[in-house]
Amino acid sequence: MSVTPYWELTFDADGDPAGRQRDRLLAGVSERTVRDLIVFAHGWNNDRSGATRLYDRFFAPVPRLAPAARVGYVGVVWPAMRFSDEPIPDLPRAVAAEAPRRPVLDKDTRHALLETFPGRAILVDQIARLLEQQPPEEAELEEFGRLVRLLVEVVAPGPQELFAADTVAEGVPQSEPEMFAGSSAAACEEFARALAELEASDARRDFRLPNPWDGAHELLRQATYYAMKRRAGTVGERGLGRVVGQLAAAAPGVRVHLVGHSFGARLVSFALRGLPEGVRTVKSVTLLQGAFSHYAFAARLPHDARAGGVLQGQQNRIDGPLVCCHSRHDTALGTVYPLASRMAGDSRSVAGLDLGRALGAKWGAMGHGGVQAVPGTRAYTLAKALTAKLPASGCVNVDAAAVVRRGGPPAGAHSDILHEELARLVLAAGRVR
Repeated sequence: MSVTPYWELTFDADGDPAGRQRDRLLAGVSERTVRDLIVFAHGWNNDRSGATRLYDRFFAPVPRLAPAARVGYVGVVWPAMRFSDEPIPDLPRAVAAEAPRRPVLDKDTRHALLETFPGRAILVDQIARLLEQQPPEEAELEEFGRLVRLLVEVVAPGPQELFAADTVAEGVPQSEPEMFAGSSAAACEEFARALAELEASDARRDFRLPNPWDGAHELLRQATYYAMKRRAGTVGERGLGRVVGQLAAAAPGVRVHLVGHSFGARLVSFALRGLPEGVRTVKSVTLLQGAFSHYAFAARLPHDARAGGVLQGQQNRIDGPLVCCHSRHDTALGTVYPLASRMAGDSRSVAGLDLGRALGAKWGAMGHGGVQAVPGTRAYTLAKALTAKLPASGCVNVDAAAVVRRGGPPAGAHSDILHEELARLVLAAGRVR
């Protein structure tokens, strides 16, 4: 690693930590040597090497930016899946492969699916075969949707619900996602159209008729997305939140700063819900392109007075600000995310609509438009945030589009976070000097 002292903290899918790693962290963090502890949770990585490369690059400028600070570092490793065709700027091809020309499952993605959904090798093989053959019959698209549904184990609503929502409504049960309850062929066609529009816009070329099997590939990606979304919340609340509580008991003077990218942003946000009562050692939370609802912290939703965000009020558990970085160049969160979220509970068609405007208002993500519907939220450009004194509490939106801007479809700039300016923002949020 480029920094020291560094600890790794690995969790399984149920939020249970690797005991020896946790014990080394609790024994190693001392108020005599560490004043500020930065804890980073990755998003779209499915192995330790990808996660540690991200942490190594992101943490590297911190000692130079805060030379007098006594900083410790923690890299969270949790079982999240990333499709290997999703490029990550600044990371080598071994970690971020370029997208294939056809919507097929390469060996790395197959391996990731088997790791994420063990015991389903036959289903993965059947899904891969259909993506490779791309039969023209609509019935085959319906069959593809059925296989994907079996792969991710769509279950009935309840405490173990797979498709965890970021908004909740009293007395309003969450239904099975429309992408599975309705026509799989129609869902594939909607995803395909959205992807074709993104590609045409990115390449500044004429719109081409979409291939529904491109949409089928995206349907699979979004199905695994919902599984990872739920897992991130579980690991945060049952895992990281409890460990931060144990750390507060062992070293109460250490100031903790939580940082998360993509689903990792959801993970560190749910860690607030898992903190023991009275723990006030979390001094800042920085969300980098957070892949969860921009209404998650809202007490009431603009379109439904009965409902509020699943994390409503949790920002008050922070003894400091919650800083949310967002970028209009993040097309994964600006178009595909709201389309998939809309498909999770609303059967209305979006054909012919401006996806960004029509879907973004209701189904938008933190990383595209920032925290929404939370009174008192402040807004800054990245340049302003790095020169102004950030608020001591509450939600803060930071438009990071000036640096978070590189990447092609479908993800856009979603993973373009390896910038010194963002490391400086983490330090500014936590008042690390």
